[in-house]
Amino acid sequence: MAFALARQRRRRLTSVDKANVLETSQLWRRVMTRLGQEYPDVELRHMYVDTCAMQLILRPCDFDVIATGNLFGDILSDEAGALAGSLGMLPSASLGGRVDLYEPVHGSAPDIAGQGRANPVGAMLSAALLLRHSLQQEQAAAEVEAAVRGALEAGPRTRDLGGEATTSEFTAAVVRRLS
Repeated sequence: MAFALARQRRRRLTSVDKANVLETSQLWRRVMTRLGQEYPDVELRHMYVDTCAMQLILRPCDFDVIATGNLFGDILSDEAGALAGSLGMLPSASLGGRVDLYEPVHGSAPDIAGQGRANPVGAMLSAALLLRHSLQQEQAAAEVEAAVRGALEAGPRTRDLGGEATTSEFTAAVVRRLS
């Protein structure tokens, strides 16, 4: 799945592991290397998770598609939230199994549920990923992404981004752009 996604994007895939310490990561690296031979048009690079964490901060534009296991992915996605300004900004997709799963990187945020404080951007962009990858609705996905981008550029901002907008107020700003 990661190679197919990389092929649709900038054709760069970073495989993240800890093969210098973990036997399971050594297996991961061997499998990724073998799969990479089937995608000669995709640049595959291997990176240890600690190096990836550092490079993600120093040179985020060097990355396109990252493939890693759940533990390292959870840590790196939280770090990427800092780059985006808030965990609330990031969508996620777990693809390639029997059922694909789409959710904001932060999950359900039960500590703030029902308070109107959650930033809905990650959920909205996760819906765009669902439209694109599971439903093959590229135009609808692009429209959702454009509406979110427009609302972020014009305001209002949720608390995690320094504003006072509630979840509902920000959602309404996006919905107006979709209409």
